[in-house]
Formats: sequence, C-alpha cells, structure tokens
Amino acid sequence: MLVYKTTIKPIWTYGIQLWGTASNSNIDILERFQTKALRTMFGIPRSISNRYLYLDLGLKTVRQEVAQNSLKYQEKLTAHVNKLAHALSGEAALQHTRLKRSDVPSLHKRFTT
Repeated sequence: MLVYKTTIKPIWTYGIQLWGTASNSNIDILERFQTKALRTMFGIPRSISNRYLYLDLGLKTVRQEVAQNSLKYQEKLTAHVNKLAHALSGEAALQHTRLKRSDVPSLHKRFTT
C-alpha cells in the first residue's frame, strides 16, 4: 500500500483539480487503470467486486478523488488574496459554450451523487 500511495497515486493525481472537465471516457480509463493496478499489486481476484475492493483497501475511486480535490481547489480560490485568482471561482468564471463540458466552478458537483 505504501508503494501505491507514495509512487503511483501522486503521478495520476497531478492536476486532478481540473480533471472534472475531462470526458467520462477518459475518467473511465483512469478508473480501469487504478483498479487493474490495485488488483495486480495485492493479488485480488477478479471475482471480488470493485466496490468491495475500494472499501477493503480504504481507497477512493477516481471520481471521488476528483470531486474531493476540486472542492478543495474551489475553496482555496474563494479564500485567495489575489483578486484575479479569486475571480476564477465566481460567476465571471462561467463561460457559455456549445460544448458539453463542465465549468470550473462546478467541477466538484459533477461526480457527487
């Protein structure tokens, strides 16, 4: 578990605050990678559900990590002393486009159900 938390997890969580804008298929790829890596590292058979895999190991899924880190990011922006950084968290940060993408201020809400 120490190898996973100190070596692998920091690599895939780099820049995670903004991953909420990634497509669902890209998030699914990361979920599959994490699950396969955990199963290989700990010798967990395929017959065990992914839900129980994460519960037993005490880890969060990629979607849960994205939601948690995006919320922390928004809280830091809201409390930031720099006016430009603070403006990123407000209504001014909303950009209306035709693309089906999530806006940065609501990234933490995307994966919470």
